Amino acid sequence: MGDSDKHSRLNKHEKRRKNTKLISILLILGAILVIILLGMWIFGGNGEEEMDEQNEQSAETREQEENTESDTIVNEDDSPENDSSDEDAEKEENEDQETKEEASEDDDEVETEQAEPSDDNVSEAYTGNWDPVGTEQEGSHTTDYSDGSQDRIEIDQAASVATGLDESSMSTFWVGNGGDQQVIATVGNADQEEYYRVFLSWVDNEGWQPTTVEMLNELDY
Repeated sequence: MGDSDKHSRLNKHEKRRKNTKLISILLILGAILVIILLGMWIFGGNGEEEMDEQNEQSAETREQEENTESDTIVNEDDSPENDSSDEDAEKEENEDQETKEEASEDDDEVETEQAEPSDDNVSEAYTGNWDPVGTEQEGSHTTDYSDGSQDRIEIDQAASVATGLDESSMSTFWVGNGGDQQVIATVGNADQEEYYRVFLSWVDNEGWQPTTVEMLNELDY
């Protein structure tokens, strides 16, 4: 009986020891599991935040690159190459304009030829293919030599064209009859250093047409 009690007590003690050991193991495993879960939650949360930050940075980088590409496309027209093309086009346009102006000047250019002086006071004489200067007069024409008349105004215009003198500063010293529907005008520059004798003919409905210009040595009207 004594041995049975002793053996029973040993069995109970062994069971309690095993139960205590199992509980300790379970507690340790539970603690480890809790630590693992906490670590996953902490580091997993930070990882997600880092991923979110990386995704945001990537999105910002892509947006900046797209904006840069857009700016590059928009500013292509302002590139030096395009500026050069614009300058070349403008230069070519200016050259074409100059060519047209030169051609127009060539068309309007008066061809002159040396002529025989009418007297010893003439240093040089020449004829030219001047056009009539135009007129406001209509119908049959009779020359009016009086100052301020339409004939005198148009004669001054024609003399200015033939001599190259500025009509606004040109001096008209004399206008006289040079024949049927013809006149002779003596004019000079503003400084009265150059004097010209201009021969003009009347063309119906077109006005006075210069025919000959003589450069005078001195004023002789």
